[in-house]
Amino acid sequence: MVEKTFTIVADTGLHARPATLLVQAASKFDSEIQLEYKGKKVNLKSIMGVMSLGVGKGAAITISAEGNDEQEAINSLEDTLKKEGLAE
Repeated sequence: MVEKTFTIVADTGLHARPATLLVQAASKFDSEIQLEYKGKKVNLKSIMGVMSLGVGKGAAITISAEGNDEQEAINSLEDTLKKEGLAE
């Protein structure tokens, strides 16, 4: 398992559009990918799960991946978060 923690820097947090981008990026991989926030974990391939967390600006999130392409998945999600100005 590979995991990485990020801090959300987008003023709007992970609202619908960025959440959709993350779900789409995560869905490209075979690994099981989880998003953790305030002790709750959800499947990062589920838009409803991600939206249910209500992640706002300044939040610390942890993304974990487990499977045959786990490192690629984490790298891709990190690129997406940074490229879209969502997290650092």
